[in-house]
Amino acid sequence: MQRLLDGYARFRNEVFPHHSSLFAQLARGQKPEVCFITCSDSRVMPEMILQCEPGQIFPIRNAGNLVPPPGESHSGVTATVEYAVKALKVTDIVVCGHTGCGAMKEFLERKHVEDLPLVHAWLRHAGPSAKWLRSLFEEAGAISLEKQTELLIQANVMTQLNHLAQQPAVAEGLANGTVRLHGWVYDIATGEIIALDNESGAFLPLTVGATDENRRIA
Repeated sequence: MQRLLDGYARFRNEVFPHHSSLFAQLARGQKPEVCFITCSDSRVMPEMILQCEPGQIFPIRNAGNLVPPPGESHSGVTATVEYAVKALKVTDIVVCGHTGCGAMKEFLERKHVEDLPLVHAWLRHAGPSAKWLRSLFEEAGAISLEKQTELLIQANVMTQLNHLAQQPAVAEGLANGTVRLHGWVYDIATGEIIALDNESGAFLPLTVGATDENRRIA
């Protein structure tokens, strides 16, 4: 806690004064352009990775960067997505997984089913493709746990994009062209991001530029 208190002191005394006009503007409201859905993992910091200022992205974080399917209407995730699209009018939604995801490892290994019942109840939203992959891995046997986790992380991002596209607010935005979806995986060790390419279905290095036309899910 002392580290947090020291950080707050530096923020109030050094950082905030340099950005006081920005915070004064933000106090009147927010208008982020991007909703960023990622894992709760402490090693993943969207604002640092993307070098964003306050007010630029609207983050949603949970174990495994999951989006419940549309049948589950009482989820805080789906409610927040609806708010982002309908109230804040975000134009882009990113689902970002990451390497070494503990939630995906637990989905594969199931070491803590008894200890973490709520976590396992939540991980059911990893979806059919993730379950199919786990069954495939069990049959194959020769694939290393590291490689299994890597593939599952990517498959999970694709599953969550599918869930996201079925949310009523998002589906409407996709239909009228006001919302775009993106699937990313962030590599903690290298700082690199790979993005789902809609044409090939593969994850490729994220194109750095003014737009990301080839990597978005229309």
